[in-house]
Amino acid sequence: MKLGTVESEPGAVVGGWFEATDLPTGGAERLPLVVAEGESAGPTLWLTGGVHGDEATGVAVAQDAMRADLPANLSGTVVCVPVVNPAGLRRNARQSYYGDDDPNRYFPDPESASSRPPGVQERIDERLYEAFAESADALVDLHTAQVGSMPFLIRDRVLYGERRGREEAEELAADLDRLASAFGFPTLTEYPAAEYVEQALQRSTAGAALNAAGVPAVTVELGGHSVVEEDVRAAGVAGVYSVLVELGMLDSADVPEDVGDPGVGVPDAPVDYPVRRAVHPRTETAGLIRHRVEPGDVVESGDVVADVVTPQGEGVDTVETDHDGYVVARREGLVAYEGDPVLSTAVRDDGDLVVPRDPDAESE
Repeated sequence: MKLGTVESEPGAVVGGWFEATDLPTGGAERLPLVVAEGESAGPTLWLTGGVHGDEATGVAVAQDAMRADLPANLSGTVVCVPVVNPAGLRRNARQSYYGDDDPNRYFPDPESASSRPPGVQERIDERLYEAFAESADALVDLHTAQVGSMPFLIRDRVLYGERRGREEAEELAADLDRLASAFGFPTLTEYPAAEYVEQALQRSTAGAALNAAGVPAVTVELGGHSVVEEDVRAAGVAGVYSVLVELGMLDSADVPEDVGDPGVGVPDAPVDYPVRRAVHPRTETAGLIRHRVEPGDVVESGDVVADVVTPQGEGVDTVETDHDGYVVARREGLVAYEGDPVLSTAVRDDGDLVVPRDPDAESE
């Protein structure tokens, strides 16, 4: 494979650079690139990390999965971009300094048109998209969530409409399910379709790979941000190797002895029903938040999950959940304005994984 400055070789791990954009001070913004090619042909798995510059454990998992001994028994190729957002990494910040918005919302969406000229982040994302859309058979995007968050995996909704029919979407969803299950983390389905598109999640790394390029792709949330969480890092590497086995790129007997089984060290989902991701509940009263629950706690609709107090410590309100589910993470920080979320939760999901992109068009 020839990609960026890397020309891979069978049986070797080769490092280099993917040039993303020119810099106004001279030189180029380059993304680190590592490619492991097996001795025999097979699928191509892409690993991406560091899309948000403060998400340290994702970078570490991407780096550590690319072991020198990986190609020895590998069928196919693993392409790894450990840091997709070097501009954010340099300042340990979620955003790049190209713009003060989310760099993970600029990958291509062929079903939406914009009259606005693309900015530099959108151009970088499009160049990376073109590379993985051309070669990837599966993609794992490595992230982290809030401080104290449970590790989990996000499975996007598979949209059908102009780009693919329902039958093709169902086949893609089956491949997506196998990829998600292999990683070994609790799985949260993404927001309902209307909210999913409204938040431009079809333009995230995994969302664009899945819904634009038709490549099975998942987003893995590896605990909290800014520092490498060692136990979650080890579980993340184990998840990557389990995906390689699921894709037929590696025999289970050839997984290195120091790589654990998938899911070891990661809490199981504490409920047995399907769940989706929700930033919920929200407070209707401004104040200081005192949580009553912790990550992993099961909640039922109507449960009080937090108190709102004044700066003097006087209670002024409580916050209740409207859904059954469990707590994934608590809001960071002490203060909240009216309408601010208090928790990230996994809530009961009775919706379909395969959905029309435009529900109104489907009903006509």
